[in-house]
Amino acid sequence: MSGPESLPSKRLTRNEIPKENAWDLSPLFPTTEHWSKAADELGTEADRLTRFKGTLQHGKERIYSCLKEYEAVLIKLNHVFLHARLMYSTDGTNAQYQADFSRAATINAKVKGKLSFIKSELSLLSDEELDELSNDHTMREFTSLFREVLSFKPYLLPQETEKVLADLGQVLESPYSIYQRSKMSDMKFDEIKLDNGVTLPNSFSLFESRYEFSANIEIRRKAYASFSKTLTKYSHTLSAVYEAEIQKQVALAKLRGFNSTTEMLLHNQQISSAAYYRQLDVIQNELAPHMRKLARLRKKVLGLDKMTFVDLKAPLHSSSLPPVTFEEAASVVKEGLSILGPEYSSIINDALTQKWIDLGDNIGKSTGAFCASPYGVHPFLLMTWAGTTRNIFTLAHELGHAGHFYLASQNQSFMNSDCSLYFIEFPSTLNELLVSKQILKSSKNDQIKKQVLLQMIGTYYHNFVTHLLEGEMQRRIYSLADEGKAINASLLNGEMKAVLTSFWGDAVEIDNDAAMTWMRQPHYYMGLYPYTYSAGLAASTEVARLIEEEGEQAVEQFLHVLKAGGTKPPLELLKEAGVDMTSAETLKKAVHFVGHLIDELERSFSK
Repeated sequence: MSGPESLPSKRLTRNEIPKENAWDLSPLFPTTEHWSKAADELGTEADRLTRFKGTLQHGKERIYSCLKEYEAVLIKLNHVFLHARLMYSTDGTNAQYQADFSRAATINAKVKGKLSFIKSELSLLSDEELDELSNDHTMREFTSLFREVLSFKPYLLPQETEKVLADLGQVLESPYSIYQRSKMSDMKFDEIKLDNGVTLPNSFSLFESRYEFSANIEIRRKAYASFSKTLTKYSHTLSAVYEAEIQKQVALAKLRGFNSTTEMLLHNQQISSAAYYRQLDVIQNELAPHMRKLARLRKKVLGLDKMTFVDLKAPLHSSSLPPVTFEEAASVVKEGLSILGPEYSSIINDALTQKWIDLGDNIGKSTGAFCASPYGVHPFLLMTWAGTTRNIFTLAHELGHAGHFYLASQNQSFMNSDCSLYFIEFPSTLNELLVSKQILKSSKNDQIKKQVLLQMIGTYYHNFVTHLLEGEMQRRIYSLADEGKAINASLLNGEMKAVLTSFWGDAVEIDNDAAMTWMRQPHYYMGLYPYTYSAGLAASTEVARLIEEEGEQAVEQFLHVLKAGGTKPPLELLKEAGVDMTSAETLKKAVHFVGHLIDELERSFSK
């Protein structure tokens, strides 16, 4: 499944990417002229809605009429903004894409500012009136909105203040924009000069999608040195950018009357502080011994002089097989997800064959992988194809988001389709597990089974270690910020190093380069997003077991909650899927499964 390294000779520009490796955004807008026209129309359409200002106390019919028009404007705004974001994500160095994305962000803030009166006026209704509206079958398209307004009533500010905050939306989102532009447009990395005279290009995406997983210790460690050298140059700038994000959230939490920034960010997810702290504490404490065991096994099998942070993703399997093509991966993923039935399989097939996915690696392209889902069209997936086994599971993961969002938008109104951040990584990580289990079940090749076992462990590593430790970092930083501590590069490096050292103990050497890990992820600019990956994976571990044991009934439960969108709080949805996330036992069972996988891997190397 994964084989001799296909090393890049140079980085391509966007125009040099083969067309078959680029997505087709025309279902969203056929041409840039269509996009520009829609963008121009939004201001007028938002102005038209202001005729409802001051009238939302005048009965259900008035509220319904307003919300129908409001929803139509929000859908159009969703399309305009996402199109600009998707174009920009393919090449952040393109001046036109930069300008269009900036234009879309400005329009987004202006429209939301003009329409901020709607939630403010709805909040003037009594709790009983809002509750009645949320349960009225004629208003069912807006159930989630009424629930949201009811939940945030104690924290809403005067209408003019809310408008000012909405008008400042582009400014308030600038830390994330600056971070992304620094990565995509400005960061340059030294070439990697190997002892045999070969020179390799380096970039954020090349390191994270290819070199970090290299079996060649010289490539891996020299790429890391080049990567870290550039991060060091940007550490003070990006620490200031991250501090701006943190202080923004701290100020908003105080302004709205929350007891802490963490409380505000969890309120947005409909999750309690107890659930958040349980997630961080139980998994870290229970998982650390298993992961230290894995690190020691990796050091022994690879014959390393020392186990460093950059060696944690070094492959343990043989590299005698050829690189994985996208077509091969698509076939594997389709087979693995066929257990979810024909409706779901049809979505996956369309995604894989109808140019929903952008695969190429080019200068300026966004790092990592994501799925964006414009309502009423279809999802778009971005990733960088490097031909590794890990790419198969990244593909399955993003298709999990696509299947979820597509089913939600097909079965719910726009306002009811969006679910809590806490729930989002459940369908995606389930896909990874289902594909893994199908390969293990169908393959008779012990070498492939060992590779897939490693990839399953990789799934848990990514979500239970990488993202969970980011969550621990956030817990510490927001707590310090609430206390008034200044956030700078020195503090961030120190806290990150402490988090990593606490988890890995003496099994891994955590150096100053590892301490800069906080610079690598955009998740820090998305609220308390990182820890939710572990919530999703703990839930998907249990549901994967249920599907294996109960078959069609468990599948139906799973598809039912995907189609429910955001009509219920996340813990209720997960309960309907068969998972009790209020219990620490659910987390412990998932960690126990990881320990089982590592024990099995260790046995395979002792044969």
